[in-house]
Amino acid sequence: MVNFELIRGIAQPSPSKIILLVLDGLGGLPNPHTGRTELETADTPNLDRLVAKGVCGLADIVSPGITPGSAPGHLALFGYDPLGFIIGRGVLEAVGIDFSLEPGDVAARGNFCTVDKTDLVTDRRAGRISTDKCAELCQLFDKIVIENVRLFVCPVREHRFIAVFRGEGLTSGVTDSDPQQIGVAPRTITALKPQASRMANIANQFIAEAKKILAKHYPANMALLRGFSERPQLPTMGEIYKLKPAAIALYPMYKGLARLVGMEVLKTGTTIEDEFLTLKQNYANYDFFFLHIKGTDSAGEDGNFERKVRIIEEVDNALSCLIGIEPDVIIVTGDHSTPAILKGHSWHPVPVLLHSKWCRPDKVTEFSEQACVSGGLGRFPATQIMPLAMAHALKLAKFGA
Repeated sequence: MVNFELIRGIAQPSPSKIILLVLDGLGGLPNPHTGRTELETADTPNLDRLVAKGVCGLADIVSPGITPGSAPGHLALFGYDPLGFIIGRGVLEAVGIDFSLEPGDVAARGNFCTVDKTDLVTDRRAGRISTDKCAELCQLFDKIVIENVRLFVCPVREHRFIAVFRGEGLTSGVTDSDPQQIGVAPRTITALKPQASRMANIANQFIAEAKKILAKHYPANMALLRGFSERPQLPTMGEIYKLKPAAIALYPMYKGLARLVGMEVLKTGTTIEDEFLTLKQNYANYDFFFLHIKGTDSAGEDGNFERKVRIIEEVDNALSCLIGIEPDVIIVTGDHSTPAILKGHSWHPVPVLLHSKWCRPDKVTEFSEQACVSGGLGRFPATQIMPLAMAHALKLAKFGA
């Protein structure tokens, strides 16, 4: 965990630039046929070029053996203790699409999903329906009111939506309906504390209503909810690190998380190349950039080893324009591992590359899980990445006399 009071006391503004490139779900496991992970399989000359003058290691996002979600994963990368700062997925998605949350609102992340005739989930993502189809389905819930609670259902991206509950006596202490696995039925939402019983009851009524409304809209014939949450108050990265930070991301959840920690979210195009170009165009205006790549995680969750390899290679190719502007610090890592052979997040530590002219280079010559085991950073908590980035950008003064 980063001591924010310590960092506040020694952080100092400077013209140096830090780039945190996050390949979502970067870490993998060996393909049984080749013995190599997705990262080890990919052709990555630019990443290997950075490694040659950098230092590498493996980071535990939460702690060894714990499988992180995307929100705690990114919080850790930004230096926030993921066990101390809990942010629900619903709020992240809502803030990410600029939904105006009011005090007392409870937001949940929703998935349109597919259930069979026995109400068992067969596809948690309804075949990744289009965003346009998602928006069309969300309109079916327009103006629903349950026990004087107003409900807002808004599209996010593909199969994802948000459900915001607004009314008296609501609180976020309830369980999810999303079982996060197939072959089982959606779960009944229950209260985790007595004062959340009204919220649980309202949410279950919505789920029942959704089942009726979506019955004829296969493959999106059911809805799942998770991450019930209210908007938190977090210290910003500007307050802690004295940075002027910007975020470049395609998916609303990551935009929401960036906004909650005080980053300005930059408008960008829809491709990896667009994201890197946006960074280059805005390079003079900020001193910290969070650049998020989603495709690696999506490919891993779909069990598509080859697609994950291709996306890593696409990122490596786009890196050439970034290397050309010579940032003071480049960090490349992931928010968790998503091995294609597991089709989901895993507990495995993520590879980390830190490149700076102030590095003490190690003997690692390629960016991969196996190589990073012997890197100079060793195996360390992900919350330490930001202090390391700040130090290598000469943004931390000496501590003590």
